[in-house]
Amino acid sequence: MDLVRVVEEAVNGLGFELVDLEMSPKARLLRVLIDIERGITVDDCATVSHHLQRVFEVEGVDYDRLEISSPGLDRPLKRAADFERFAGHDVQIRIRLPIANQRNFAGQLLGLQDGKVLVKTEKGELAFDLADVEKARLVPKFD
Repeated sequence: MDLVRVVEEAVNGLGFELVDLEMSPKARLLRVLIDIERGITVDDCATVSHHLQRVFEVEGVDYDRLEISSPGLDRPLKRAADFERFAGHDVQIRIRLPIANQRNFAGQLLGLQDGKVLVKTEKGELAFDLADVEKARLVPKFD
């Protein structure tokens, strides 16, 4: 069973977007991050939690604890569509292998082009293969 696919289908069926699914070793804790354009409420989290509990019962998913939450202001960017959708926002990116002894970069996300994540930094524009991005998050602005 592909747990990510099962969760994504269930969450999408309720009208939400699956941002991330985190699993502790042996899937004892399942943390599901969901989003929707209007923002996530506590009631949304409760709705998704109840629905996933029923889905997991039917699918035979063994877990101890299920957490549902919004991705927060520092939302992780996982999919190609995320890098396109959040173009213009400030991001922090960690790549798998260092470039000139540097793995962490910060700047303005310019989008995704030909499978490369484009970021405008203080040192100029950089391009990273999407497959080389280990972790990417939005940087919240508090104006």
